Amino acid sequence: MSKIILSGVIRGAHEIYARVEKKVNDAIAKYGAEKEVKLPNTAYYLPVIYGILGMKVEKLGDMLPVLAKCKSLLPPKVAENLWVPYLGHGLDAGMQTLFCFDMEEALKYLEAPIPYVLGEDPTDDNIWLGAADDIIMRKRGVEFVDGSAPGFAAIVGAAPTKEIAAAMAKELQEKGIYVFMAGSHKGQTFAEQLRDAGVQVGWPTRLVPFGKDTSAAIHAVGFATRAAIAFGGVQPGDYAGILRYQKNRVFAFVVALGEVTDEWYAAAAGAINYGFPTIADSDIPEILVTGICTYEHVVSNIPHDQIVQKAIEVRGLKIHITKIDIPVSYSPAYEGERIGRDAMHVELGGPKASAFEFCQMKPLDQVEDGKFTVVGPDLADMAPGSVHDFAIWVEVAGRNMQADFEPILERQMHHLLNGAEGILHIGQRDILWMRISKKSVAAGLSLKHFGTILHAKFHNEFGKIVDKVQVTLYTDKAKVAELLEKARATYREREERLGSMTDETVDTYYSCTLCQSFAPDHVCVITPERPGLCGAYNWLDGKAAFEITPTGPNQPIKKGDVIDARLGQWIGVQSFVYQNSHEAVPQFSAYSLMDNPMTSCGCFEAIVALLPMSNAIMVVDRDYAGMTPSGMPFSTLAGTVGGGSQIPGFVGISKFYIGSKKFVSAEGGILRVAWLPKALKESMADIIRKRGEEAGCADLLDKIATEENATSEEEVLEYMTKVGHPALTMDPMM
Repeated sequence: MSKIILSGVIRGAHEIYARVEKKVNDAIAKYGAEKEVKLPNTAYYLPVIYGILGMKVEKLGDMLPVLAKCKSLLPPKVAENLWVPYLGHGLDAGMQTLFCFDMEEALKYLEAPIPYVLGEDPTDDNIWLGAADDIIMRKRGVEFVDGSAPGFAAIVGAAPTKEIAAAMAKELQEKGIYVFMAGSHKGQTFAEQLRDAGVQVGWPTRLVPFGKDTSAAIHAVGFATRAAIAFGGVQPGDYAGILRYQKNRVFAFVVALGEVTDEWYAAAAGAINYGFPTIADSDIPEILVTGICTYEHVVSNIPHDQIVQKAIEVRGLKIHITKIDIPVSYSPAYEGERIGRDAMHVELGGPKASAFEFCQMKPLDQVEDGKFTVVGPDLADMAPGSVHDFAIWVEVAGRNMQADFEPILERQMHHLLNGAEGILHIGQRDILWMRISKKSVAAGLSLKHFGTILHAKFHNEFGKIVDKVQVTLYTDKAKVAELLEKARATYREREERLGSMTDETVDTYYSCTLCQSFAPDHVCVITPERPGLCGAYNWLDGKAAFEITPTGPNQPIKKGDVIDARLGQWIGVQSFVYQNSHEAVPQFSAYSLMDNPMTSCGCFEAIVALLPMSNAIMVVDRDYAGMTPSGMPFSTLAGTVGGGSQIPGFVGISKFYIGSKKFVSAEGGILRVAWLPKALKESMADIIRKRGEEAGCADLLDKIATEENATSEEEVLEYMTKVGHPALTMDPMM
């Protein structure tokens, strides 16, 4: 390995250690060793230290043994007349650099004001976001699980110009790759260059500005480390498992823009431990042998218009892109794009107009594939700032198409259209609200291009069931009103058909093992009355997915004979789960929280947890960041439940499942719910009220506590006693 590089790594590591040691000692002198220190809303402490060493840094004094570990990893400084150091020295120096950065960044959260914005989006006066909390990590982590985000680029430094920075960012966005930004070069940062070029940055657009210091790059490594623990079930302290997971499952790379300093060398060595190679635009020595990284470790002197493609090649990413003939860029990265009133050319639907989207199956001879028609004014004909009624009417035909698949295709329109730059799509069915940007209309975007997108993506993603796609876009007010009534009649028919489907009326369920890319032993069993825990897949989705990809993650499961109807156990399901969990889950109960519950991968929308003192349960969703009566916030609970574990008394679920008649029915179902976050309770109020009435407790909703009534189990029990909660008189759960 290059002596020049390793000498720089070790010099940088010594400088970083000395700096961080002083900062830690200064902080202890100022605040005391017992002062709490933490990153925002995370159960993973300082995640790189926690993941690699298994050490929990909860207060300043906890940093002292970590510093001692860092010092033990520091190799001696390089003597010019000796042909050392070797690879191991450099990797140790790199790892201690990551530990130092983890502590250095955590110390910033003791400052007043905190130098980072707490949330997904920058503010007008602060672009830097710092560490992602666990809500963001899980929300965005799902995209790495399902493949819509193939990997991430950690960019340090700055491009020569803001135009080059914008072009690089756009290329990465178009490939769906997240961009994590930190560090500066000659006083400039990549993130600020993007902002100056008018590019939206933040988690929603996959362009994430962590911080101006090089140390802020640790938040990218911390994100990856938490993913291994949360989704992969790797135990904190299992450093080999963490690093193996990163190399094989987290496809990340470093792009160094500008003169590479000793600090950058040290940080890059830390990334190499994780299997993340470095690609540089400057002329530095290269490390082209394979070994720790999948292919090369350091590749240099790459032109800016080739650096993204070279990085993808070196890291071994597999990028799947469907080229769509529209005048704007297209990528999942644009799904989070915001279009404010100042940037908006036109609004379609929303609170001031009617709009809907509809997909209908037709015979093959009644659909003309690739026909796109606009009835009414097109975008260029609409006055800037105007609001219009709108309808998207899609007709599909296919030899394997079924009426049950219509709503599945219909739901896909949301993210398919949102993937186009300059299109904002909110809502579904007849609550549609869209905005189209001035920039996209100026580029030539037409409503016909909506048809181009849906035609291309339906053929690409649903080609096994869709042979023909025809799209008509309506902006004629009278025609929209006429078709809206027809669409609503079909919506009602579908709901009645779905409402009559139960777990008992079908003989086949569907699996989902999509998350095994992150949680190898997890198997979701999807039934008509229990959707996937991520909330993205119901039984019909599983059925359609199997038709589309017979060898994919959604496989049919023949129920077979009933073992225990109350618990939800069937011979065929037990056998399937056992085999497909790599024999890690010998028994599985679909309806029980206490008796062999389903495993959880980390993508769940909510967690059900036993409240033993209360003989009841609580449900907390990932949007609630406060303390729960279990004594743990969602982030801590999620760290316990996720990773493919089967833990009696805890289970990950979708929010929709709360309203199912099969919701933990083995323990009494909805009548066991004693606590919900207020926002979740309000969003589920109608279905909870309905299920309560069916179970003989018409006022159940009022008897469920929220954080306004209770944040400890003792307070929940007190509230339950005051209101006469039904769980108090039910059979013991333990």
